[in-house]
Amino acid sequence: MRMILALLTSMALLTGPALAATVDGQQTYDLLFKNGTLDDLEHDKQLVYTRDVINAAKTESAAHNSGKIALGISNEDETLANLMFRQGERYRKMGSFPANVGNPMIMVFYESVVRDMAETAGGSPFYIRNRVKETLVEPSNVEVGEAMLNGHAVQTKTIRLRPFENDPNRDRMKGFGDLVLSVTMSEDVPGWYLSFEAEVIDSATGEPIYMSVTTFDGKKDRE
Repeated sequence: MRMILALLTSMALLTGPALAATVDGQQTYDLLFKNGTLDDLEHDKQLVYTRDVINAAKTESAAHNSGKIALGISNEDETLANLMFRQGERYRKMGSFPANVGNPMIMVFYESVVRDMAETAGGSPFYIRNRVKETLVEPSNVEVGEAMLNGHAVQTKTIRLRPFENDPNRDRMKGFGDLVLSVTMSEDVPGWYLSFEAEVIDSATGEPIYMSVTTFDGKKDRE
């Protein structure tokens, strides 16, 4: 938990409360799934992200899914972006995705949350996924702010989604009815995404029931 809180603190806004503007559903989708975000990624570079997970009910699952994610353009097919998950010396391939439609980390984020919620709270992953998809094309508030990345200030936009806020089944979701999904983006960040956060807080204790934070580490030489 300390590691995740430290990551959140490092990306704290430098100024006061962020300014917010309301956008329609199409604008929400276009921001979250922005095209062309990998067009400038060199073949000898990779985008590296750190994912840290807390899951009070599934501690082993949280540990299994915490690690580094490296994204690079395929050497065999430049139209594909390959994702690799690493934990120390261990690694596993996460798949290949069309690079021309944008950064697939947004899909990895949402799918991982859907899986984690289904495993932890029960219920149909299809139901969970469909509800999340619906929020991606609903009007939202875009918070405009500033954050630090590797010692430099970057201008950011953050969208927060609450997919189960009005769900009739929220009381059966073991706290996940209060799930908040946050995506912070910046033109100054290679690949567009600065961070992805999913959190479920116990209203009685203030402690996280579930928290997943994926942060951009930087653009690095390919291994």
